[in-house]
Amino acid sequence: MNGRFRLNWLILNALHTQSQRRFQQFVTRQGFQHFQMQIALSKKPDILCLYTVYWCVFMSALSKLTATGKVWRLSEVQATTAVVSTGFHELDQALAGGWPLHTVVDLQSQLGIGELRLLLPLLQQQQQQGKLLVFIAPPLKLCGQMLQQAGLQLSQLLILTPHNAKDAFWAAEICLKSGCCSAVLHWQASISVAQLKRLQLCAEQGQSCHLLLRPPQSQLALPVALSLQLSPHPQGIAIDILKRRGGHHRGRIVLDWQQHYPQLCMPAEPTAAASKTQAALSCLNTAQAFSQSA
Repeated sequence: MNGRFRLNWLILNALHTQSQRRFQQFVTRQGFQHFQMQIALSKKPDILCLYTVYWCVFMSALSKLTATGKVWRLSEVQATTAVVSTGFHELDQALAGGWPLHTVVDLQSQLGIGELRLLLPLLQQQQQQGKLLVFIAPPLKLCGQMLQQAGLQLSQLLILTPHNAKDAFWAAEICLKSGCCSAVLHWQASISVAQLKRLQLCAEQGQSCHLLLRPPQSQLALPVALSLQLSPHPQGIAIDILKRRGGHHRGRIVLDWQQHYPQLCMPAEPTAAASKTQAALSCLNTAQAFSQSA
C-alpha cells in the first residue's frame, strides 16, 4: 500500500459517520485520552494516528482563534481587542476598558434619549486622528452649532442622507473600508446577519469603528463585539449590556449625568428622612412667625 493510497484510506475511514460520532462524544481532552486508549485496545494504530493528528490540528486552530479574539472563554473577562475610553468611569469598568475599536457596536435605543451625548467622548477622541466622522441616515436633522459646541470639528464631519436602507448600507460599506473614516454612525431599523458580517470585515479592513443605531429589538443579539440597549432614566441614561465579546452579561448600569449634563436631569425625589426634616423646619418657622406677631 503506497503512501497516497494509505492517506486516502485513512481520511475516508475518519469521515465515516460512526467515527465522527465517537470523536464528537469525546471532544474534551480527558475524553480524547480515553478515546485514544479505546482505539489502542482495539489494535487500530492507523486510526489512533489519524485522530491524534486531527486533535493537534484542532487545538492549533483553536489557539489561533483564541489569540485573535474570535473565540473566547467565559472566564476571560479581559478584552482581547483594542479599546478606547467611553468617558464614563462606570461604563469603562463594565466594558473592561471602553468601546472596542475596528469593529461593529450595536446600540439599541429610543430616539432622543441622549444616545449621541453618550458617544460624544468617543467621537472627540476618534476625530483627533484627522479622519472623517460620518453620519449615515440620521432620523432627524443635526444641528451644526450643537456639534461644534460639543467639541467636534465640522470640517471633518460628513452627513449622508440616502434615499433607502439599501443605499445607506452601501454607503456604510464604502466609508468603513476606505480607510478615511475613523467612525461611522449608521442608523438602520433592521439588518441581516450577512450584512453585519460584511460591515465587520469592512471595519477591520479600514481600521474604523462602526456604530449601528437601531430601535430596541426583541430578537437575539447579533454577532457583534458589543451590543447595548439604552433606555431613559430620570438621572441620566440606563444601559443594559446584552452582549460583550470576551466577557459575560453585567446587568444594568445607570450613568448619572448630574455632573456632565445637569440641565437634562430631573431633580431627585426627597427621601423620607429629608421630608420629615423639611416638615419640622417648616413648623418651626411658622411657630417663630406667630411668636413674633404676638
